[in-house]
Amino acid sequence: MMHSPMTQSMTNGETVMASAEIEAPPERIFRALVGKEVEQWWGSAATYRMVDWSADLRVGGHWTVVVRTAGGKDLPASGEFLEIEAPRRIVQTRAYEWDHPTLGRRQTTVAWLLEPIATGTRLTICHGGFGGLSEAATEHAEGWGRVLAWLQAYVEAGRLAAA
Repeated sequence: MMHSPMTQSMTNGETVMASAEIEAPPERIFRALVGKEVEQWWGSAATYRMVDWSADLRVGGHWTVVVRTAGGKDLPASGEFLEIEAPRRIVQTRAYEWDHPTLGRRQTTVAWLLEPIATGTRLTICHGGFGGLSEAATEHAEGWGRVLAWLQAYVEAGRLAAA
């Protein structure tokens, strides 16, 4: 599934892979992913918006988030950081604290890899733990494609505004 010429996502039914090439250095992307700034770009009026993010950014530290749907329903999720190599890699667990229609409350693992490239950063997401739930994997592949497109648009718009 293509979201923009430089953003893509796919699944084999058990693991989701998504990637984007973003015209900004890894340090900038890392800050946008883990800081309070994430609330400014994660979401859209048509889907959901991140309204509350907090993170104890260290191995073993916990993170929590609340997203608010377009219909006004709050949906919390949380997890733990398993690995952090700023600004190159983040691995974290993730579980919804509500009964997601295709995933339930199953804990999954999300790995973020930020790789410097000539034009900025290649951000790759590997989201695993969907074994036996291919519908959930497909839905999350589509979601990660949207998330990467939102991040790319936000960071690149900020870069243009600063120029």
